[in-house]
Amino acid sequence: MGSPHTVPVGAQPLTAASPATPASQEHLYELLAQDLTSLVARGTLRPGDRMPSVRALSDQRGVSVSTVLQAYLLLESRGVVETRPQSGHYVRATRAQLAPEPRPPRGSSQAARPTVSDLVARVYGAGRDPSMVLLGAGYMSPSLLPTERLNRGLAAVARAAGGAGIAYDPPPGLPALRRQIARRAADWGVGITADDVVTTFGTMEALHLCLRAVAQSGDTILVESPAYYGVLQLIESLGMRALEIPANPGTGIDLDLLDAALRQHRVKACLLVTNFSNPLGALLPDAAKEELVRMLARRDVPLIEDDIYGDLHFEGARPRPARAFDPSGNVMLCTSFSKTLAPGYRVGYVIPGRYREVVERLKFAQTVGTATLPQMAIADFLENGGYERHLRRLRRNIADQVARVSEAICAEFPPGTRISRPRGGFFLWVEMPPGKSSLELFARALERKISVAPGPIFSAKGRFGTCVRISCGFPWSDTIARAIRTLGRIAHEL
Repeated sequence: MGSPHTVPVGAQPLTAASPATPASQEHLYELLAQDLTSLVARGTLRPGDRMPSVRALSDQRGVSVSTVLQAYLLLESRGVVETRPQSGHYVRATRAQLAPEPRPPRGSSQAARPTVSDLVARVYGAGRDPSMVLLGAGYMSPSLLPTERLNRGLAAVARAAGGAGIAYDPPPGLPALRRQIARRAADWGVGITADDVVTTFGTMEALHLCLRAVAQSGDTILVESPAYYGVLQLIESLGMRALEIPANPGTGIDLDLLDAALRQHRVKACLLVTNFSNPLGALLPDAAKEELVRMLARRDVPLIEDDIYGDLHFEGARPRPARAFDPSGNVMLCTSFSKTLAPGYRVGYVIPGRYREVVERLKFAQTVGTATLPQMAIADFLENGGYERHLRRLRRNIADQVARVSEAICAEFPPGTRISRPRGGFFLWVEMPPGKSSLELFARALERKISVAPGPIFSAKGRFGTCVRISCGFPWSDTIARAIRTLGRIAHEL
């Protein structure tokens, strides 16, 4: 831990994280505690930092001294801060911040046909049980999303659209939505027009179209390891092979190993999540993204980039996708609004670069078009619904949930457990000590109505037998706290 130092209130304005919930609906001290917890979770306030004084915080936020003291008492009870007599309040070093990160896997010399579908079916099948605690889910709680606003917007655009709302919308998709996407992409450093965008049924269809556009059955697709099981399923369904390249929990795929693999194998495409990968939560630095784009362009290997978590960063500006460093159209950028707005709307898109024409043809042949009304509702929300305000609230909530779940795992799981420290997204990658089986943990947890995602589904070769992915997409509650305690007990027993 570094030497303690005070963070000036003016230099770290807490009003940037001011809540939108009216005070009548939630105690002011709880809102203040949530804001401070979010700053700690994002790293703005670090272990050992002195918190703002009670008087300074009272003046800045326009609340009473009593409210600030209640907030600090709450944070102290949660283990976020500690009080030092005659000195003030300081950020406490949590177990999660001190726990080691999971180890990167060893490199794989051979591509393999994934065989994860049966196990994946058991994982997502558990989500159909309403009594299940969904720590294996890959989506957000509806309570965190602008559900009512979207429902009202959908009804309004349906009334206004008339026959257009039920008509086919063939590729490239709804012009109003594609214009909004192009405007947002400019903020990420991606200079495009609406004509460069093709709308899809979620990110998965976008990835499917891109794979089909550049590869065939039997071809080798390079992926990070561990890799999102949906990508492995997709490669499996297309009869392709996956070549796994180890990724670091903090900085993502190992570019040296990737370069060596490109020299040794005939790779048809590279499919990566560069911003907050699933399940690691790794963020590939900008310099590495730029080098990755150059490396693949030299060999004419297309990069299929899944950027579905890019908007869910905990601190600073939104990270740029690799597509921002691509002057030649070799990067095919895929994402959707499923994680940030409405999973069930299934509205996604792809910026396919130089593969646009073939992607459009495949899209028409596959699904004719994307559902019209959901596109209209999303376009309306992007233009008029306060998407950025919603994202700011969502990021604060997720950062807080990740911090709480991390701390609970470190407290309940066996000594020697390693845990990732993501700076975005809502997943934690947990590596249990040697000898602990994640498949056994998964099976025993299901018996107790708890769902997790076992490590082997994140590898084409069934690796990561001691690892699990735990979702933080649902608000912290007594139910989740009990579920993690139960998981910890099971892990101890294994």
